[in-house]
Amino acid sequence: MLSRTSGQSLLALVIFIGSIIMVSGIALALVAGSFANSAFGYQAVQEAYAIAAGGAEDALLQITRNNQFAAPSGYSVAVGSSTATVAVTQGSPSSGYDTILSQGSVSLWTRKVQVVVAVNPTTGQASVVSWSEVQ
Repeated sequence: MLSRTSGQSLLALVIFIGSIIMVSGIALALVAGSFANSAFGYQAVQEAYAIAAGGAEDALLQITRNNQFAAPSGYSVAVGSSTATVAVTQGSPSSGYDTILSQGSVSLWTRKVQVVVAVNPTTGQASVVSWSEVQ
């Protein structure tokens, strides 16, 4: 027959083991949630970059069609089901160059693409000098 002290010891052991299992379960749930969030974040960042790149491509098309095209205050371009915000500045960084700054956003993630284009004023030919992602 069990004495009263051994019953107390058994109860303490059961509570201790139960606490360990509960803490392990909570930790596992937090790790799984963090993993799911990081996977979504990676996908959202890639989509935001694609939207920004699509806006930059549209600005390149506008410059190719009209070498005097400028939109320093920006314009919006539908890219799939999202929208890119694009600004085109003439004479930046110097005369004969245009700078395109395109921004795409998905949820809380935003990506920006900057493209510098050399524009020949006589022929109207536009060629990309640099294409980079900026902060």
